[in-house]
Amino acid sequence: MARKRVVKQDGISSAGNKVQSSARVQKERTPSRWWLKGGLLALFVIFILQRILPELIQHLVYTHRLRVPFFVDLSRPADLSLNHTINMYLTSEEGISLGVWHTLPKSQWKEAQGKDLAWYQNTLRDGSPVFIYLHGNTGTRAAAHRIGVAKVLSALGYHVLVPDYRGFGDSTGEPTEAGLTTDALYVYNWVKARSGNSLVVIWGHSLGTGVATNAAVKLIEQGQVFDGVMLEGAFNSARQEIRLHPFTWYYWTFPGFGYFFPEPWANNKVVFPTEENLKKMRSPILFLHALDDHLVPFPIAQQMYEVAVSAQNAERVKLMSFDGSQGYLHNGLYRDPGLPDVIKKFVLSL
Repeated sequence: MARKRVVKQDGISSAGNKVQSSARVQKERTPSRWWLKGGLLALFVIFILQRILPELIQHLVYTHRLRVPFFVDLSRPADLSLNHTINMYLTSEEGISLGVWHTLPKSQWKEAQGKDLAWYQNTLRDGSPVFIYLHGNTGTRAAAHRIGVAKVLSALGYHVLVPDYRGFGDSTGEPTEAGLTTDALYVYNWVKARSGNSLVVIWGHSLGTGVATNAAVKLIEQGQVFDGVMLEGAFNSARQEIRLHPFTWYYWTFPGFGYFFPEPWANNKVVFPTEENLKKMRSPILFLHALDDHLVPFPIAQQMYEVAVSAQNAERVKLMSFDGSQGYLHNGLYRDPGLPDVIKKFVLSL
């Protein structure tokens, strides 16, 4: 009986060893399977992103989906204290409708009450300078700093047209570099057809400086020039490092991102060759730049100013810097008390 017990115990021990050995083998195999599955999943995600990233980049560059301020009816500018402004929609291309505000000179605000679109359009022939403000890459024409610019220009006795590019605000379509340039040129030609001999000045801010210089070169190809161009917070994709580029923050926020995906200006997605455009432009140019601009460092503006001066001369190209201690950063120059005199002087020189 003792022998039987021993044999039985040995059998149990042998079976247990087999179970333990099988479990050990299974554990050794499991990590390798997980690594394989993880690797395949990573490759799949990269493949999908490479397919969708070109469109995603468009949204990251233009951030046109971020329609701030929120809950604003863009068709009612009076709700934003623009009580001598009318909203309208212009068709820049088939299927592309642009939301545009037209603000009158402040001196006409009482007369403007209750007037229709036709009346507003007729005022463009009153001899007052007309500004077309091409805004930056986030939000809509209702952003506080854009309203601030419109009020400054209106107080100086100028007309102001502020369009939202395609895809921005309540404008239809999707933004592309060519599309934004087309929109700017359409608004300009629309104004010129209605403004008689009035000066028409282009004011580009941030992304709008790229749009403005693109449009200027297109216009030169047609044998025309803008009466004047103001470039506020101008960027330069040719010389700005990715870390400093205002429209590519995601490349340096996520390490290794640029290894798998091209820069946004690759494949002609986003170019805005402002420096090359400045070499061709023949319009008087005024650069406006804050010394504490946190998106486009002041040396970038200085470089572009020098390029523009070389192409024209120091009489036709000016650079106005603003004290960094004021905290204007990239969007706040409209608050500077000296800005109206700078603008007025520039307009009088045209």
